[in-house]
Amino acid sequence: MSAALPVTPELRRGLPLWLLLELTYRCPLHCVFCYNPTEFAATGAELATADWIRVLREARALGAVQLGLSGGEPLVREDLETIVAEAHALGYYINLITSGVGLTEERIRALKAAGLDHIQLSFQDSTRELNDFLSSTRTFELKARVAELIRKYDYPMVLNVVLHRLNIDHVGEILAMAERMGAGYVELANTQYYGWAWLNRAHLLPSRAQLERAEAVTREFRARVAGRMDVYFVVPDYFETRPKACMNGLGSVFLAITPDGTALPCHAARMLPGIDFPNVREHDLRAIWYDSAAFNHFRGEAWMKEPCSSCPERQRDFGGCRCQAYLLTGDAANADPVCELSPHHHLVTAAVAQAERAADGAARAPLIFRDHRISIAVEPRR
Repeated sequence: MSAALPVTPELRRGLPLWLLLELTYRCPLHCVFCYNPTEFAATGAELATADWIRVLREARALGAVQLGLSGGEPLVREDLETIVAEAHALGYYINLITSGVGLTEERIRALKAAGLDHIQLSFQDSTRELNDFLSSTRTFELKARVAELIRKYDYPMVLNVVLHRLNIDHVGEILAMAERMGAGYVELANTQYYGWAWLNRAHLLPSRAQLERAEAVTREFRARVAGRMDVYFVVPDYFETRPKACMNGLGSVFLAITPDGTALPCHAARMLPGIDFPNVREHDLRAIWYDSAAFNHFRGEAWMKEPCSSCPERQRDFGGCRCQAYLLTGDAANADPVCELSPHHHLVTAAVAQAERAADGAARAPLIFRDHRISIAVEPRR
C-alpha cells in the first residue's frame, strides 16, 4: 500500500474545488432579489476570452473540478461556447446558470457540442403575471420554450425558483408547473438577503406562517413524487437559530471570479470593507488562493470574537456568514446574528417580527428593481 501524501500547509487551507465564473453583470432581467452587487454598474470592464481561459487552466491546476457559469446572464457573452469547450477539455463538470433568455436551439446545440454538462433554469413564479413583474420583463413563455429545449437536448431538467413573501404562497403551483415540465430537480431557494434583495428585504422577507405553509406543501409534494423528482427547500437564514457553514468557511472550497476579474471567497464578499480583494489580471490564482491577505483574512479561527472564539460549534459553522454579519451589525468579524448566541440576534428577530406585522412603512416603500443605470452603495444596519 502506498504511503499517504503529507498534509502540507497548503492542503490544510483547502482546495478551490468549486469555481464560479460570473462572466458578466449584464442581464436582460431586473429581478428585485438579485444577489449581484448593487454597485455593479461601477465595476471595471469584463475579462476577455483569453483571461477566462487562463483562469480556467490555473484553477484546474489548483484542483477545481466543479464549474458554475453565471452572471448576470452568461448567455450574453458571445464567447460562452469557447469557454465551455475549454472547460470541457480541462475536465470540469460544467453547470450553466441561466434565465434562459438567449438560449436558442442553435446555441443549445453548440453548447452541447462544446461539452456543457448541466443547465439550471430559473423561473420567478408559476404565473406569467408575477414571473414577469418580479423580473420586469416578458419572459414567462420564453422560459417555457427553453425548458422544452433543455429536455429535447437530453439535459436533466433542473428548475430554480427564488422564494420570498411575494411568491412563497404559490409553492404548490410552482411545483405543479415543474412536474408538468418534467423537472427532475427543483430548488426552492428562499431569498438570501444580499445585493438587491437586501435593499428590498422589507418587501421580500416572508412571515413564519408563510414559511411553515410552504414547507408543509413541499413535504407533501416530495412524498408524492418520491423517486421521480428531487425537491430542495432552502430555508431563509433569518428563521434559524444556528448559522449556516457559509462556503464551508471562507477560503476553504469556493472561489468566485467576478466579471472584472476580482477574486472572491464567496459571491457576495465584495461588499466587505477593509479587504483588498485581488484581481486575476494582476495575480495568478495560486498566489491569490494561498498567499493573498484577502483569502487568508477569515481562514482559521484567529479572526473570531466571542462568542464564536470559544464556541464548540466554531469548527462546524465557522462563525456563520461574514456578509450577513457585516450587513446586520456593521462588523464582518462579529458572530452571524442568525445565531441565538450572538449579542446581535435581536436584529434578526426584529426583522422577522416586522415581516409578521407587514409594517405600513414597508408596504409603502417602493420595490427597487435591478438596474444597470443606477449604482447604490449598500449601508449596513447597526
